[in-house]
Amino acid sequence: MFGSLRVLLQVLWAQLLCGWVLGSELTFELPDNAKQCFYEDIIVGTKCTLEFQVVTGGHYDVDCRLEDPDGTTLYKEMKKQYDSFTFTAAKNGTYKFCFSNEFSTFTHKTVYFDFQVGDDPPLFPNENRVTALTQMESACVSIHEALKSVIDYQTHFRLREAQGRSRAEDLNTRVAFWSIGEAIILLVVSISQVVLLRSFFSDKKTTMTRVGS
Repeated sequence: MFGSLRVLLQVLWAQLLCGWVLGSELTFELPDNAKQCFYEDIIVGTKCTLEFQVVTGGHYDVDCRLEDPDGTTLYKEMKKQYDSFTFTAAKNGTYKFCFSNEFSTFTHKTVYFDFQVGDDPPLFPNENRVTALTQMESACVSIHEALKSVIDYQTHFRLREAQGRSRAEDLNTRVAFWSIGEAIILLVVSISQVVLLRSFFSDKKTTMTRVGS
């Protein structure tokens, strides 16, 4: 019983470590004609992955640039809606990645990024890896992997839902303005027709009065 409890505690501890060790995940507002940079200290030989997606704003695109500690460009893309880039750190130091909306003059963007640094911490760091895993340990490893997949799917579905909601609200606003414009045009045309018809009858009445006199 105590062994099973210890295994479950290790799984919970590993889940807590995953959010702390693997890097940064953030959703932020990027104003128009602005640039936002982030920094991460990375050890040489560490495998890293940068994933980003524009959630709302404009044409849902943004410029992205990743540089090593010496300022060498490792990744650069212009006006991308979403992308993912994986690299292995070639040197120790602070790596910088920036998102730019400088090409936009009046629309701000909402950008999500996930910067993963390194691999997952071992689920059983104190266990002898030469020996086979017990049934409980194997089940815990499976649950651990399944939970990571669930978290990833939830994140992507939340992003898709937010992007779809933004597009729907934008479309609804355009339809509303178009309907108001059509109503105004219809009102102007109706008033113009009434005025035109009244002018016809007014001219006829004036002509008949002149003939009778």
